[in-house]
Amino acid sequence: MALIELRNLHKVYDLGEVKVEALKGVSIDIAEGEFVALIGPSGSGKSTLMNTIGCLDRPTSGSYRLAGDEVAGLDAEQLAQVRNRRIGFIFQNFNLLARTSAVENVEVPLLYNPNVPRGERRDKAVAMLERVGLGDRLDHGPNQLSGGQQQRVAIARALVNDPAILLCDEPTGNLDTRTSREIMALFQQLNEHGLTVILVTHDLDVARRAKRALVLIDGKVVCDTTNISEAGAILQRRTLADDTETAMTEVS
Repeated sequence: MALIELRNLHKVYDLGEVKVEALKGVSIDIAEGEFVALIGPSGSGKSTLMNTIGCLDRPTSGSYRLAGDEVAGLDAEQLAQVRNRRIGFIFQNFNLLARTSAVENVEVPLLYNPNVPRGERRDKAVAMLERVGLGDRLDHGPNQLSGGQQQRVAIARALVNDPAILLCDEPTGNLDTRTSREIMALFQQLNEHGLTVILVTHDLDVARRAKRALVLIDGKVVCDTTNISEAGAILQRRTLADDTETAMTEVS
């Protein structure tokens, strides 16, 4: 049984007079311990797919089974419980609380976990910050940390509830090249220890750190491969076709 099972997943956004079909019959399996990159042009549906997997959004139709449990039809409170206990999130903009120390930022998810006693929250947060190399920055606020250090705090926060899945939305988008490599190396290390990692990226160099790539175009998975170069070639052809179509439209 796969950790994530999606079957004929559709997502339609009703914008009044216009309906946008962001996902069009997506069916994929992701096994426990995989490292998967979701790539595609802007508007391809990759962020919608990420939000669906992360239980931030519900599909319009179709099935989503997480560790064997159907979650597509859960209500908002039930989805929040799944997110808190099973899924960790990393965002491009870090999303740290500005006037809060690193250790307090990492403690936040524990506030909503009844299985962690109040007296153990700080110890777990400290241990997680030490794991990502920030044991000497516990009481520093975000404005006292570099971009890479802020992202490490965000990673510690995502991991503090011991999730089964780590979802990363353009996690290196605001980082320089060297720091980006360090963060991706950390993701690889976490994956080698059994964590399932799924990331959205437009950067093929980042995608090459994954072991599998899903290429989304117009709401459909058009390529599912372990050959990242193949995925990149498909994406490049699509980009070239879009540029050609745009140029012809402008000429006409």
